[in-house]
Amino acid sequence: MADVQPLRALHYDQRVIGALADVVAPPYDVIDAGQRADLIERSPFNVVALDLPKGEPDPYATAAELFDSWQLQGALVRDSEPAIWAHTQDYTGPDGRKLTRRGFFCRVRIEPYGPGRVRPHERTHPGPKEDRLRLTRATRANISPIFSLYSDPSGAAWDALSPTTESAPWGEVTDADDTVHRLWRVSDPAAIASVQGATRDAELLIADGHHRYETMQAYAEEIGGEGEHRYILMCLVALEDPGLTVFPTHRMVRGLDSTRQEGLAEALRRDFEIAEVPLEQITPDPGGGPLQLGYIDSHFQRPFRLTLKDQAIADAALPDHSPAYRQLDTGVLEALILKGTLGLSDEDISHFNGLFYARDTAEALSMVKSGEYDAAFLMRPTPVQQVRDVAATGENMPPKSTYFFPKLLTGLLFNPLV
Repeated sequence: MADVQPLRALHYDQRVIGALADVVAPPYDVIDAGQRADLIERSPFNVVALDLPKGEPDPYATAAELFDSWQLQGALVRDSEPAIWAHTQDYTGPDGRKLTRRGFFCRVRIEPYGPGRVRPHERTHPGPKEDRLRLTRATRANISPIFSLYSDPSGAAWDALSPTTESAPWGEVTDADDTVHRLWRVSDPAAIASVQGATRDAELLIADGHHRYETMQAYAEEIGGEGEHRYILMCLVALEDPGLTVFPTHRMVRGLDSTRQEGLAEALRRDFEIAEVPLEQITPDPGGGPLQLGYIDSHFQRPFRLTLKDQAIADAALPDHSPAYRQLDTGVLEALILKGTLGLSDEDISHFNGLFYARDTAEALSMVKSGEYDAAFLMRPTPVQQVRDVAATGENMPPKSTYFFPKLLTGLLFNPLV
């Protein structure tokens, strides 16, 4: 059961900092050094200074000092009463469709993973957890939110919030992807009670933010007892929301010496129907049925469509996994090719040793054409229902099995843990 609560949010005072667009940022794990510098140049109050801190000898202490300083200066202020925050994102997806995703920010009690409570859907990498834990200890706050899904077939939660969204938003930002983010504070007790009623029996599925959730689990146990540290900042979106979409993350491989290249070619001929296709059709269309992949390598640079010859091949490669997992494109590719043929280990995959990811087809093709990577596997998107089905078995998908777009911005709201 989900314990959804309003929060006394800490947020920017736009009378002090100016335009909200100058102080928010994308998630920390998609920001490189150049982007960080650009964000800091926009405003000395940009949240990236907290979320990706720098400073000697301890960048996390620097973040804590900044966080306190901004509050003393009035750049960050805390609400006197708790609220739930309605949130919309108007966006154009990588597939060209214009959609609106609707959700809301709240506090959610941290629970161990398990049926009826909170479920992950992907394996996580070890490195980011230690970094996020040190930042949480220093700032004693959630700097960025977790993105989670819940089931609400009747739309009751959004129905309770939607009247407020007919008024002017508290804040509005258009990001670099031209996504328009809008936020409304909802403090009406009846609306909050309706949201809590609609989510009380919900199981939450983490869509993005596994590392931060697991970090907060560790932090809550470290502090012990009851208090604000037992709750985490989340944005919840209904699984049934028409604006919820998932896009693929493509697999890039390198280190293919002649032996591995020959082994890969043999495995592909053995397990897949291979058809050359026009380059613009290399990315498979969404859909069910046997695994389909686009494939191109840096030597021949010829685009192919790979179709698994028989589901029995996947079943044999994944005998200890559920039927739902054995139909998962990323799971089958990992078992048959990445591990089975190329010999990558879980540690290789976790530490990007021979494997990397591309967010879209153009980036994948560019990496192959330049020779930076030896080959690309172009993936279909994982359907939302399949994400849910695999999570319900208690299994975790391979990393980067899903790309939920658009991302949530960091800096719209903060959740103090004291």
